[in-house]
Formats: sequence, structure tokens, C-alpha cells
Amino acid sequence: MTPKSGIFLLASCVCAIAAVGSIFELSSGNPELGSSLTTAILAASIPLTGLLFYGAVRSADQG
Repeated sequence: MTPKSGIFLLASCVCAIAAVGSIFELSSGNPELGSSLTTAILAASIPLTGLLFYGAVRSADQG
């Protein structure tokens, strides 16, 4: 694993945790950051998780 792929993988994990946290916040019925911001975080973190994971795999293959 290259350092670049490690950074991508770390960022992917952080985004995945943010997505799961947003789902739990929205399912609780009263999100602490508000529904619109929590939904925006969820909508941004799901595709970003996939893209960063893909980047980590591609970077590891090249290194």
C-alpha cells in the first residue's frame, strides 16, 4: 500500500462513518444539526465514500 492509497482509504472510512452517523441522526427524528444539513452530509458522503475507495484501490494497484 502506498501512502497515497492509505490517505484515500482513511478519507473513505471517515466519509462512511459520516454517512452512517447521518442515517442514525435522521432516523432519530431530531437531528442535532438540522434535517437539511444532515441530509446534505449524507448525500455528499455516500458517493464520496465510493470515489475515495475506488481511488485507494487504483492508487494501490499503481504503486
